[in-house]
Amino acid sequence: MRRSTAVTSPAPSSADPKVDGRLAALGRFCFRHRRWVLGFWAVVLVIGVLIGGRVFAGSVAGASSASSEADRGSAVVTAADPSRGTVTAVVDGKPVDDQAVREAVTKATADIAALPGVSSATDAYGSGPAGAALRSADGNASLVSVRMADASTDAQTAAVTQRLADIKADGAHVTVGGDLVLQDEVKKQTEKDTRFGEIVTLPLTLVVMVLVFGGLAAASLPVIGAVASVGGALLAMFGFSKIMDIDTSVLPIATVLGLGLSIDYALLMVNRFREERGHGAGIAAAVERTAATAGRTVAFSGLTVAVALSGLFVFTSPVLAAVAAAGVSVVVIAVAAALTLVPALLGFAGSRVKAPTAPVPDEGFFSRTVRRVRKRAVPVALACVALLMAAGAPFLHADMRSSGAAVLPASSAGRQVADTVDQRFPMASQAPITVVVEGGATVAQAYADDVVAKLPGVSGVRAVTPVSDKVSTIDVLVHGDPQGGQAKKVVEELRADRGGLTTQVTGGAASVVDFQHELLTRGPIALGLVALGTLVLLFLMTGSVVMPVKALLMNLLSLGASLGALTLVFQDGWFSGLLGFSPAGGLETFIPVLVFAFAFGLSMDYEVFLLARIKELRDKGHSCTRAVELGVQRSGKIITSAALLMVIVFAGFALGDMLMVKQMGIALAVAVAVDATLVRCLLVPAAMSLFGEFNWWAPAPLRRLHNRFGLSEHVDLPTIAPAVIPGQRPEAKELVITP
Repeated sequence: MRRSTAVTSPAPSSADPKVDGRLAALGRFCFRHRRWVLGFWAVVLVIGVLIGGRVFAGSVAGASSASSEADRGSAVVTAADPSRGTVTAVVDGKPVDDQAVREAVTKATADIAALPGVSSATDAYGSGPAGAALRSADGNASLVSVRMADASTDAQTAAVTQRLADIKADGAHVTVGGDLVLQDEVKKQTEKDTRFGEIVTLPLTLVVMVLVFGGLAAASLPVIGAVASVGGALLAMFGFSKIMDIDTSVLPIATVLGLGLSIDYALLMVNRFREERGHGAGIAAAVERTAATAGRTVAFSGLTVAVALSGLFVFTSPVLAAVAAAGVSVVVIAVAAALTLVPALLGFAGSRVKAPTAPVPDEGFFSRTVRRVRKRAVPVALACVALLMAAGAPFLHADMRSSGAAVLPASSAGRQVADTVDQRFPMASQAPITVVVEGGATVAQAYADDVVAKLPGVSGVRAVTPVSDKVSTIDVLVHGDPQGGQAKKVVEELRADRGGLTTQVTGGAASVVDFQHELLTRGPIALGLVALGTLVLLFLMTGSVVMPVKALLMNLLSLGASLGALTLVFQDGWFSGLLGFSPAGGLETFIPVLVFAFAFGLSMDYEVFLLARIKELRDKGHSCTRAVELGVQRSGKIITSAALLMVIVFAGFALGDMLMVKQMGIALAVAVAVDATLVRCLLVPAAMSLFGEFNWWAPAPLRRLHNRFGLSEHVDLPTIAPAVIPGQRPEAKELVITP
């Protein structure tokens, strides 16, 4: 008869004393009720997957803000002449006056004009300026422009798009675009890139975690936790889409944040569980102690990231407000998954998770690096600061712009039509600046002739168009870049001299000016709130006023390096061929703000990991020098592994085709890589060596405040009697525990 060798989970006993605290209690609950917890998250995942497509379909490509003059001007035009948008076809390849082309185009235009949901349909064969504007300068291409009624449906738009695509004439080819097609392509491409990023990054992170943990069981738990949290994130964003406009660009940004944080937090939890098992705890006790220690780290880290993202609520831009709402909710979900789902999964897989068989050594690569840095603290600190400042310098010449169709890959039909219209149909292309005049065409024409045309930088007034009896528009052309410095100056001049009329200056250049104005007025407030919140949190954790300030300055340096890389790549075109995109000549307006909020939160995340370890060692009686050595050594592997996984996640999303997703992915990957290497391994040890015991200084009143209200990630755990773990060497019971 064969004897079973299966290992069963040890039940809590007097050998595994109970740990006090709410997080420990939560860990116990999730372990005991692990089937219910797993079932709950399975339901969340299934529902999240089922509604995932609806989240993207319900998003808004280019959400507007009532506080922006550019958006108010667009709203005035829409109210005067409601329209859902346009569908535009480019008929190219044969002369416009070719008889077969004329017959095919005019028949299609007549057919489309009779379709439901169509407000108007025009082609190049109409009389007057309207027809001429739809004819290319070389006479070899024409446009068919269809305006959809405000109440038109997606199905009606699709019918129009199909009829335009069906235009047939020997030698001619048709490409269908327009703003409605662009919006649809942005949604579909964003969803495709998000799915692609998840498919690429999850297998890679699993491989890395197998190498980190030395086993598939432990490595798979963070991936499972991350997948479940993404389902929760989709649910949260679906809920927000019902109460506010969620810009399409928000969805991949929130997804990549949730995926990265979930993997990071689950990695910490599983790593602590393995160490508790190696120390001799049974599975139930190890889960409980993991929740009490690593769970505390996760909760504190999540709070730090949420504080950084909350600064975005200061802005009125709907994109930033939506990112703030979605981002904070994603952080909450990632923390919730780490504190509930991961303990439940550990309860199921605990006996198959390999426990370490040797203590974490106090001597190794990281401790030796710290000692070398300490011997040359001044030159190392100066070199790091100089390098980071040099890396951030390119951001000083960064140019903000609204990319428009350029956010899509060059292969998309919508972008091809937009580029063709800009290059070959100057009279039909969107003017850099549009002045909305609340008055008739006569009044608007007089204002255009007497004021607008005479402004420096204006190359001409293309058209004055009556939208209704009470609203007219003036298309203004400018010298040079349509969103460059000259165009922005013209916007300011038009707003300074309105000719005694009620006007709204809108268009691409005006939108950029409005956003930059918001950054200048509200940015310092947001930065101040984030900095204050971070300083308070770090003070409550460390009891020092020196280390929070130092951490803040270091994070700003690493952020500068990230923004500098962003400028070099996406504005100046470095590695654009390798990354598969065409530089747009600048950065999307809101991307630097998002990079700041996300990268700041993630950098402070790693700062918390490291400072918590150093603080705990100092509290145990180690000198500042030795505490830094041991802190970097004992947390170095886990921080490096977490950072590597973050870089993989961000880089995976950067492989997508959407320009905004690429920009966020590259910027965050650079920020995390710089922070986990140059800053944590060199600059932090050098600075702490220079400051010595002054690192822990705080005025007496603040010390008393910290003694009363301070937060600590360290938990005094009761001693446990070692459990028998197959394959463990006797000395493993001396393992150093690191949250």
